[in-house]
Amino acid sequence: MEWKIERAHGGDLDLAEVREVYRSSGLGERRPLADEERFEQMVRNANLIVTCHVDSELVGIARSVSDFSYVTYLSDIAVARDYQRQGIGRALIRATQEEAPRAKIVLLSAPAAAEYYPHIGFSQHHSAWVLNP
Repeated sequence: MEWKIERAHGGDLDLAEVREVYRSSGLGERRPLADEERFEQMVRNANLIVTCHVDSELVGIARSVSDFSYVTYLSDIAVARDYQRQGIGRALIRATQEEAPRAKIVLLSAPAAAEYYPHIGFSQHHSAWVLNP
């Protein structure tokens, strides 16, 4: 199986395909998939998106907000369930780094993925804070 990783613009993505990747990956449980307007804004307003396609099928996405200098906030990384554990997530993170090579990457891990990130070079930060709307 060959996959293609490339940078994408949120306005060019098919939201139904993106929504299906989020749903299939398990990330959809913590994202507003049912709120179509909010989900669309979430995708369209991210300024750094990297996708993975197998043939023409979208199977992975890394959605970030970056200043391309100091920090990139990796908001979401989602890989469709049938394509997980094949290196796609790691490749999406690497491609995100390549787009902003001087910026550190910061992310908030899903509880089920917390053990994954140390294995690929992330260090845990114990003073993150969240202020919900």
